[in-house]
Amino acid sequence: MTAPAAEAAAALTTGALARRLGVSPTTIRSWESRYGIGPARRDPGRHRRWEPQDVAVLEEMCRLTARGTAPAEAARLALSGARTLPPGPSRTVPAPGGNTLPLGTVRPECRGLARAAVRLDAPEMARILRRSIDDLGAVTAWTEVMTPALRAAGRKWAVEGERCVDVEHLLSWHVAAALRRAAERVEQPPGPAALLAGMPTELHSLPLEAVAAGLAERGLPFLMFGPALPTEALMEAVHRTGPPAVLLWSQVARTADRALAQRVARTTWGPHGARTGPVVLAAGPGWAGPRRPPGTLRPRDLAGALDQLERLLR
Repeated sequence: MTAPAAEAAAALTTGALARRLGVSPTTIRSWESRYGIGPARRDPGRHRRWEPQDVAVLEEMCRLTARGTAPAEAARLALSGARTLPPGPSRTVPAPGGNTLPLGTVRPECRGLARAAVRLDAPEMARILRRSIDDLGAVTAWTEVMTPALRAAGRKWAVEGERCVDVEHLLSWHVAAALRRAAERVEQPPGPAALLAGMPTELHSLPLEAVAAGLAERGLPFLMFGPALPTEALMEAVHRTGPPAVLLWSQVARTADRALAQRVARTTWGPHGARTGPVVLAAGPGWAGPRRPPGTLRPRDLAGALDQLERLLR
């Protein structure tokens, strides 16, 4: 294959480029007509073909707009930096199935995160998540940036099956990593700590990571035991640490063990006549309705859980 033929084979159509970037073909055409971001080479009578250098400019445009830069300014910056962008293959990866995640009305950070997830752009996902936590705080970052993107990835996975599972897995891993970094960057104060654990058959851990990040942000001590903590291990941890509060996460009804939550709530320690026990927070949608054990707290959301835990720990 000759060099020009090889270059032509490597070039992308607008539709293929849209799938790679996680935006719609209409958006790309709009950027081209409004801001002059188009393929450098256009063959008369043929569909537009985007070569690696063109793709690099649009990748930069996507990154800048995801960070909140106005499209006109993003286009100017992307085009002005085009001559410094190294030639070569695109840094993005083709998106499975459709080219977007169904989001609705969300924050720009969430839309940028979803686009990066569809592109499998790990560095951009990490940057958006880190900046979201720094700028918005753990609670807002979780509720308004991470959660809508995760739900959209879950819906796409449910519809398209394994063709989209890589997007959901990569996004989940980066969300967990960002929350864990936020939880670990603050030294925990001394004193009794809240115990955070998933029910013995509960495999979801991201909400627990969000609680830990929120507690760290408030300067409150916690012990994170993660998902699927076995029954006896949970009881042993309660006896050994004597926590003022135990948050038990259940994502779905089948993991919400009402009897175990009551057993934890009845646990006591201390000298005779001054014995005390933990307050149990039954957190997560699995505890909805009659699943909630009597005598436990039922936080509605992350902010509510943090408020309840702070009152108990202070």
